Amino acid sequence: MRLTIMKSFLKKLKGRTGQSMAEFAVTTAMMATLATTAAPKFSGVGEGAKGKKTEAEIDKIMKAASNFYSSKVTSEGRGRFPGQEKYNIEVGGYTSPTSNQEWNGGVAIVDSVLEGTSSAYPAWKYDSNTGDAAYLNTTHGSKWRSVFGWSNTTGGHSAPGVTGGPMDDGVPAGYVQPPGQPACCYGATEWLNEFGKQPIKSPFQDGHYIYVVVPGGGAGNLATAPVIFVADLESPADYYKKYQP
Repeated sequence: MRLTIMKSFLKKLKGRTGQSMAEFAVTTAMMATLATTAAPKFSGVGEGAKGKKTEAEIDKIMKAASNFYSSKVTSEGRGRFPGQEKYNIEVGGYTSPTSNQEWNGGVAIVDSVLEGTSSAYPAWKYDSNTGDAAYLNTTHGSKWRSVFGWSNTTGGHSAPGVTGGPMDDGVPAGYVQPPGQPACCYGATEWLNEFGKQPIKSPFQDGHYIYVVVPGGGAGNLATAPVIFVADLESPADYYKKYQP
């Protein structure tokens, strides 16, 4: 009886118009294959769009830095970047001035961090060997400063959960504010003033905009301007710009 019912059921399936069960199975398998192979490509497109977005945002930050520097030439007599007390004071952990153009100069050292010098000293980005994200590299990160404030959450602005990495810029110990000048020079505060108190959020989940300023050096006709580096902590080696007036 059961055999008869099964044969009748199969006969009806074969007699139906449209897709057969076999055709349906093949179609389903093809769709699954396409979905599997297309997913990484769509993911890559998404990451590429984020990369272009963060590059555009870094350009905005650099434009603000240039405008800030130019305004200080007029108001203070010499240009400086947000967070600098003077043109020859660093922001972050790279103290050797731009007048030192040797391998141990501040600019050369930051360049080597971002570009890498060898397999033993790779560029600062995602570590494919350990699987560690860039922000976990606190050896480099601790020398950088947050653009808009590490703990600033305005407008969804955020920072990766890491201890010992980039921090907020403050006034160096022992610095004496010149008479007659307004209080300065907290980096995040000065940056936020340039953007109407609204920080720019990185499009990456682990992203955060960070910067360092290699101090200028010399004096008079021999003075050299400072250099600013701005990067996205998602992958500083891939997403950064530098600028010297």
